[in-house]
Amino acid sequence: MHSLRILLVEDREKSSSLPHTLSRHGYDIATVGTGGEALTANDDADLILLDLELPDMDGLEVCRQIRQLSDTPMIAFTDGGAQLERVLVLQAGSDDCMDKPYEFRELLARIEALMRRLRPRQRPRAVELSLSIGALEIDATAREARLDGRHVELTRKEFELLHYLARNAGTVVTRQRLMAEVWGDQTPHAASVRASRTIDTHVGSLRSKLGGSGWIRTVRGVGFRFACR
Repeated sequence: MHSLRILLVEDREKSSSLPHTLSRHGYDIATVGTGGEALTANDDADLILLDLELPDMDGLEVCRQIRQLSDTPMIAFTDGGAQLERVLVLQAGSDDCMDKPYEFRELLARIEALMRRLRPRQRPRAVELSLSIGALEIDATAREARLDGRHVELTRKEFELLHYLARNAGTVVTRQRLMAEVWGDQTPHAASVRASRTIDTHVGSLRSKLGGSGWIRTVRGVGFRFACR
């Protein structure tokens, strides 16, 4: 079982010892220093720690945009402890928030409690199901894919997208359905330009790793169809 992957978002000029301390407790830590980086780097994280004081974007807006496209658990750090700010953070989509400065032991306890509470929601659908389509083998239990016997290195979200498309091979899957089933987004934002760009980026990456566009066909104006080989 892999260690928990945490994405820490905090201004590099105000960077703390938190990454080192979390690493010492067995967590796999990645850090980014801007809101823009957070929006592109959160795909493979199991948990996001978001400091709202960022140099390029409003922290609440970063929180909202991440939540529009992802259900990754999130804890936000607020500065000052105003009740209104905590309310706004939770309304923006954070699962929890803590006032700075905070006690590290309390942060650990909140991380453990949050992941324990959300773990059933994050369990992949039909994890027992393994698929074999032509030269492609997908093992949902091990979360691995092989093409012609060779391991295909995939991010968590790439695997979930591949698995969902393969389970529905031969069927046209709409973009909105992908956002709902793979990204967990059933809001009106699921049909937005940003959502479409997210899907296109992941589909493009999958095609590259699978050796071309033959596996995933674009159905213009609708969505995608996975090939039955």
